Amino acid sequence: EDDRQHKRSMVSLVIKKLQYAPPTRGQRLPSSLVSKGFTFSNGKISLEVTLDREIYYHGEKVAATVQISNNSKKSVKNIKCFIVQHTEITMVNAQFSKHVAQLETKEGCPITPGANLSKTFYLIPLAANNKDRHGIALDGHLKDEDVNLASSTLVQEGKSTGDACGIVISYSVRIKLNCGTLGGEMQTDVPFKLLQPAPGSVEKKRSNAMKKMKSIEQHRGVKGYYQDDDDNIVFEDFAKMRMNNVNMDD
Repeated sequence: EDDRQHKRSMVSLVIKKLQYAPPTRGQRLPSSLVSKGFTFSNGKISLEVTLDREIYYHGEKVAATVQISNNSKKSVKNIKCFIVQHTEITMVNAQFSKHVAQLETKEGCPITPGANLSKTFYLIPLAANNKDRHGIALDGHLKDEDVNLASSTLVQEGKSTGDACGIVISYSVRIKLNCGTLGGEMQTDVPFKLLQPAPGSVEKKRSNAMKKMKSIEQHRGVKGYYQDDDDNIVFEDFAKMRMNNVNMDD
């Protein structure tokens, strides 16, 4: 009985924890450079990937500049680009990764021996594009706000993400090159942070304005869709009222 009384006296509240980006995003451009050699073949393929910034806000395009130098005897058949969400659950020591945005292209391919390629690819990591997928970490849904992918986990200076507790989220851009059946694949990852803009910042105000515009457009679309039916209902109601008035006069 005591337990039942305590349950009736308890109140459950939903708490949403948000991590905001620093006031300035900094000038650092994350990059990665890898090369791959092949057995019984001279030369290497070099792959360099550079992002246009380290911190991105939800809904922004991630620009990855890919530079490929083929000094081998193999050819690059195609290029695959991914944005990978890495999730670590420290309580059970579990880790898994999911692709939240991707594209595959053969533009500029095949990259034959002695050839080079420099191209910028754009990807947008959005929760809306991963509705039917399982295992994607999301920010908590609150009121009428659109749900976002889970923000990157931030840690204090001098500490690593390994010191964090709970669910640790990180992101990276992954570029894969298909070097043929015998050449296999080569890949590299470039980490970045995906965060909410700080309150009061220009980016936050712009984000709120975009949400309001989107809400207004959706409302107008629904209103326009039902406008004809609403008009018919109004006219029918008016006709009924007029008929009732005529009957009362009689």
